[in-house]
Amino acid sequence: MKDEKLQKALARMGLGSRRQMEEVIKAGRVTVNNGPATIGDRVEQGDEIRVDGRQIKYTAENEKRRRVLAYYKPEGEVCSANDPEGRPTVFERLPKLTHDRWVMVGRLDINSTGLLLFTNDGEMAHRLMHPSSEVTREYAVRVLGDVTPDMARAMTTGVMLEDGMAKFEDIKEGGGEGVNKWHHVQLKEGRNREVRRLFESQGLKVSRLLRTSYGNIALPKELRTGRFLELDRKDINTLTDLVSLRPRYGTGLHGAAKEKQERIKNKPLKARRTDTRSDNRNSTGSSAKPKTSGSPASRGTRNTRDRNDKR
Repeated sequence: MKDEKLQKALARMGLGSRRQMEEVIKAGRVTVNNGPATIGDRVEQGDEIRVDGRQIKYTAENEKRRRVLAYYKPEGEVCSANDPEGRPTVFERLPKLTHDRWVMVGRLDINSTGLLLFTNDGEMAHRLMHPSSEVTREYAVRVLGDVTPDMARAMTTGVMLEDGMAKFEDIKEGGGEGVNKWHHVQLKEGRNREVRRLFESQGLKVSRLLRTSYGNIALPKELRTGRFLELDRKDINTLTDLVSLRPRYGTGLHGAAKEKQERIKNKPLKARRTDTRSDNRNSTGSSAKPKTSGSPASRGTRNTRDRNDKR
């Protein structure tokens, strides 16, 4: 049997979502080996795939080098590939890929900061996010008000939210003075604004939220806001072990890329400020225009806004 379904292969190569690629195929814009393609066709190494007449370089998923980025999200950036309101997005800071795409592992709301992982392996991203994998996320949370022992017990036992039961696996005090106190919390899922909603269920308000780790990857100490580091083989393999994926040959950093990461670790790059162009546009009275993608999915198909799965 051939390697994978055509729509999955096109989505994996960064041309759009799987659903968008199905629409592109239905529209007759894709050919395989000079013949019209249909949904469900399977492709393999050596097949000639064209979208709107442009040849697409196909690489079997098990032959592709697995890559993972650790990004320090600042406040003010949206966890979406494109934002209709023209606000800056986390994808704008990432290195460009050819015939591939970055897939975000989990999301943070616009006011939250901290660790975001990106990978070019869609299956790996899916498994790391899926609740059945029970991958632990850890957050540093500054709370306005006192978290009493009864409140902490309730949040670790389970609280009924509007979308079901939710709880922290652990909650610990993290210091602070006055009415704002820091706490470190862990949970094993990533529902919409779950951390904030758990504290709000106890009448408390979160004033700052920072993700400090995802699985066994901690926010690197040398990483500054708005910057990213590419993970090496050892760290990537620890993630794949968490979700029972086999290691891939060639994974990790090599040559100049490895040397560059070592230089950044020894001499961290300065933090980047969040682009405030949308505020500037609003102040001058002009409206922000939504960005459009140059991918086939942006022509003749409906672009749906990515759900900003806020925590």
